Amino acid sequence: MSESGFPFSSERIFTLAEANALVPELETHWASIKDGRQILIETRDEVKKASAQASVGGGTVVGVKYIKGLQDINGSTHAIQEMGVVIKDVESGLCDFPFMLNDKLVFLCWKSGEEQVCWWHDIDSGFSHRQPIDQPET
Repeated sequence: MSESGFPFSSERIFTLAEANALVPELETHWASIKDGRQILIETRDEVKKASAQASVGGGTVVGVKYIKGLQDINGSTHAIQEMGVVIKDVESGLCDFPFMLNDKLVFLCWKSGEEQVCWWHDIDSGFSHRQPIDQPET
């Protein structure tokens, strides 16, 4: 539990309009994360070789590119978390927004590529249990 008593680090409660307003910015951050992950994949073998030779002064020409990939990922994930958005899966771009639904704390659920936030789920469930926002609780 966070200091706020929430089972996640964000203390922000979103409205649906606030969550949807962040979608374009989130897509920009997820594109940066995706690019950074691709850099790490492309440079992985060379960086492993350099790391194995580090004790004897080994290095690699892809080091700068690798560090940029790490910085892109770190910067974008940090920016998303600073918005109060809960990152659920970095690979797929899955995010949750704390939201009050009928006086109950739930998560609005959004995945990169979706045009807007249209889903929700309980805070103790996940993506596989998400329901359309207009569907009443059962």
